Amino acid sequence: MTDFPLHDEATAPEASKAMLAESKKQNGMIPGLHATMAEAPGLLASYRYAHEQFVNSSFDKEELTVVWQSLNVEHACHYCVPAHTGIAKAMKVDDAINDALRNETPLPSAHLEALRSFTLSVVRNRGNVDDATVQTFLDAGFTKRQILEVVLGVAQKVMSNYTNHLAQTPVDKPFQKFEWQKVA
Repeated sequence: MTDFPLHDEATAPEASKAMLAESKKQNGMIPGLHATMAEAPGLLASYRYAHEQFVNSSFDKEELTVVWQSLNVEHACHYCVPAHTGIAKAMKVDDAINDALRNETPLPSAHLEALRSFTLSVVRNRGNVDDATVQTFLDAGFTKRQILEVVLGVAQKVMSNYTNHLAQTPVDKPFQKFEWQKVA
């Protein structure tokens, strides 16, 4: 196993130092994901930008959570599922939504279920989604813009989920109580 450092403002490459300082200011700590990504400043910068753009997309807080957690669970990310459980709680997303996503059980609304289904189709088929699946998504009340915003969410989560797999990023203390493992 390759040992990846968890950087702080003192140990990070110069190009990552200001980003880690900003992460600490925004989060009250440097999240382990950011500390790990700091080894590659371009990855950290790209992830932070993708995150900002996705948060500012046309999705509401429940929809953001559905995309994030659907991907985190699909990728079996030991770090991101607990982290996004805490984030969803902070955003005041109904626990029933987050629990259904974590446990891969039906969501409380057909609208959110359509979003999860479409998101999983995008990632599982590497963007080669058939016309019927796209139409089902649109018929559920989503837009062409949101088709592309799902792609943005996938890109963001690939960066974080894959980094966490490769680095085995330890779950941050505030999120350890939300520990998760994918059911076989």
